[in-house]
Amino acid sequence: MKNNLTAWERVEIARNSNRKTSLDYIDKVFDEFIELHGDRCFSDDKSIVGGLAKIDNQNYTVIAEQRGRTTKENIERNFSMPNPESYRKAIRLMKQAEKFNRPVITFIDTKGAYPGIGAEERGQGEAIAKSMLEMAGLKVPILSIVIGEGSSGGALAIGVANKIVMLENSIYSILSPEGYASILWKDSSRAKEAAEIMKLTSYDLLDLKIIDKIIDEETDDLEKNLNKVSQALRKEIKSFVKEYMQKNPSQIIEDRYQKYRNIGEYKENISQ
Repeated sequence: MKNNLTAWERVEIARNSNRKTSLDYIDKVFDEFIELHGDRCFSDDKSIVGGLAKIDNQNYTVIAEQRGRTTKENIERNFSMPNPESYRKAIRLMKQAEKFNRPVITFIDTKGAYPGIGAEERGQGEAIAKSMLEMAGLKVPILSIVIGEGSSGGALAIGVANKIVMLENSIYSILSPEGYASILWKDSSRAKEAAEIMKLTSYDLLDLKIIDKIIDEETDDLEKNLNKVSQALRKEIKSFVKEYMQKNPSQIIEDRYQKYRNIGEYKENISQ
């Protein structure tokens, strides 16, 4: 793994319009994938895709934030900014996974939850909070994979997991560098400076014990990178399931609780 790029350079790689998307990885990692639609309440928001997947003889539930490459695709996917119905769809699929004892795999790749008036009217904040609450108490293991840009509550809403891994050139943060600079300095043009102090790279977050593992990447060849990363993710998922499916529901929930409890205690100690 290479830690010789600046934080802003990694932000630019994570945002690259040619970077592989969740569906690209799902197609390579899993033997089968059947997409399920709708939140059974309002609509099917395509910024999050979800469904049933399989590796060998093991079944999974997959929930993934999906962005487009072309303008048409981005409009269809709402620029990977989920509406409340996306999170309610995710909750529906997670509860279904719990019923049938399927591990949950989430792919994180979003600038943040959609901040439009309609989304707020339909309960955006409540949907995000409910998703995090349901994940915290889910009786099956959850693995979250940050593959691109993981920002704000839009990412955290599907990131309450037993284990979190990041692709080497992905980012994971409370908000975008532009948003951080706007709030802190009232100047979004200082985004590069903000990125350097936000601790949003995979290396920063591994040091802070917020994530559990970095998946190595090749930045110069996207197709080679797709195959390499997909193989590593497939291996990581199989290893994760082998470890966690031996645990009972109470142990799985307690493990998830202790993960975030320990993160809080670690951050408190290093800040003193």
